[in-house]
Amino acid sequence: MKITLPKIYPITDRDLSGLSHSQQVAQFAEAGAALIQIREKHASSREFHEDVVHAVAIARQRGVKIVVNDRVDIALLAGADGVHLGQDDLPPSAARRILGPNAVIGVSTHTLEQARRALSDGVADYIAFGPVFETSTKADHEPVVSLERLAEIRREILGFPLVAIGGIGLANLKSVFEAGADSAAIISEFYKSYGTIEHAFRQLTAAASNNNNVITS
Repeated sequence: MKITLPKIYPITDRDLSGLSHSQQVAQFAEAGAALIQIREKHASSREFHEDVVHAVAIARQRGVKIVVNDRVDIALLAGADGVHLGQDDLPPSAARRILGPNAVIGVSTHTLEQARRALSDGVADYIAFGPVFETSTKADHEPVVSLERLAEIRREILGFPLVAIGGIGLANLKSVFEAGADSAAIISEFYKSYGTIEHAFRQLTAAASNNNNVITS
């Protein structure tokens, strides 16, 4: 399926927020998020499944799409809208067979070759590329790719939906859009001392739209 990416693509994090994924989804939805990725690296499958089920129920009431990071099984069982896959996860073609033709499937890439492969497979609805900047959210992340490489990917995949990810915050948000990204996937910036998640999301969305780099608490 084709997808129109929002400028700001929030990714949940229980450790940084101190909130369940469903609580975070409720706050992002209240702020106007259209697409939210749920990412979990520590919880049991049972706990994660229950949380995603609650999150999907909340999202349905708001018309928000939920994408689950890595876990195709959880996405399927919880009735999520799709999955975001890393290079070591299930192949996108297998995820498509499991989730069906209408599921949103995103693929993380870190090199030009990986981006080309994801595009040529004809399965992904969007490609995420990064980490564009240093990030503390993922300890074992791939080497930083730089804005120059992001711009190269943009030229390579032309109009295909492109998400920039990795270390993106208010200070460098403008630069990823100038490099050609359609959307910025953000985690830690929501949980800094800017007030609530809703406030941070609205301010980041305004900055993405207006190149306004000021957040007020």
